[in-house]
Amino acid sequence: MIDLAIIGAGTTGIATAIEAQKLRVKNITLFEKGEEHSMTIRKFYKEGKRVDKDYKGQEVALSGNIDFKDGNKEGTLEFFDNLIANHTLEIKYKSDIESVQKNGEFFTIHTSGGESYEARFVVIAIGKMGQPNKPSYSIPLPIRSFVNFNANSVKAGEKLLIVGGGNSAVEYAYDLCNSFDTTLNYRRSEFARINEINAEELKKAIESGKLKTKLGVDIVGLSDESGKVGVEFADGSKEVFDRAIYAIGGATPLDFLQKCKLSLDESNTPVVDEHCESSIKGMFVAGDIALSSGGSIAIGLNHAHTIAQEIAKRL
Repeated sequence: MIDLAIIGAGTTGIATAIEAQKLRVKNITLFEKGEEHSMTIRKFYKEGKRVDKDYKGQEVALSGNIDFKDGNKEGTLEFFDNLIANHTLEIKYKSDIESVQKNGEFFTIHTSGGESYEARFVVIAIGKMGQPNKPSYSIPLPIRSFVNFNANSVKAGEKLLIVGGGNSAVEYAYDLCNSFDTTLNYRRSEFARINEINAEELKKAIESGKLKTKLGVDIVGLSDESGKVGVEFADGSKEVFDRAIYAIGGATPLDFLQKCKLSLDESNTPVVDEHCESSIKGMFVAGDIALSSGGSIAIGLNHAHTIAQEIAKRL
């Protein structure tokens, strides 16, 4: 019997385990479908990318025991590496959770590999970026390998299109334009969702002439142009790129939430109370997945502290 099962070994999941451990909760296990912790940061953040404590300068005061500060990708991963080692956390990697069902007082957790576990409390901390948003139009099969959702596959000499209006899209754009022929497309003409630093860097990149823009116009479709990505815009123009990178946010893993039988609001966000407890008693939701709009590492860390306090009281 696991006292506390945490689904997702990202920053929020790790923090939940540590906060609970400090409150003397025993038998804590984290389940992570990836091969390492913090897969969102590993997969979707380019090398050296800033990792901010707060989202869009929210300035959230940390309430728990983890003193996380702004840094970059490598420093953040090292920070959580050390936390895991210092607290000897038990993490079951390559454990893709298929469903969580409540049977009486306890939960049964089923993995896609056929294993099952029982737990007194469950925290879902899987985040949203594991399933990046994809465009509504189809991506032709021959060019699918050249339509990506991060910049990890970029090759030297490629002509790039970055699609999106958030911090990730802007960071990709102003960084890649120093080495690649790069165009940034956003369906709106202004960037209302980016932080001040990114706004300044974007302005510099555009004014220097290094970064091209296609703003205030949406994409209506993609086509295969002899193995390259043909992009048709709503204004009737068309351009061909070697690679397109969509950084248009993450989608809530709706199927999993529905399998868990959680109550969701009109935006498919889990309904939770002030303790981050879902509609199912004993099942908590933390981090980005508990928010209808963008969250931050700081908010996730505070969720972890709040949840751990509530579980410790009940145990």
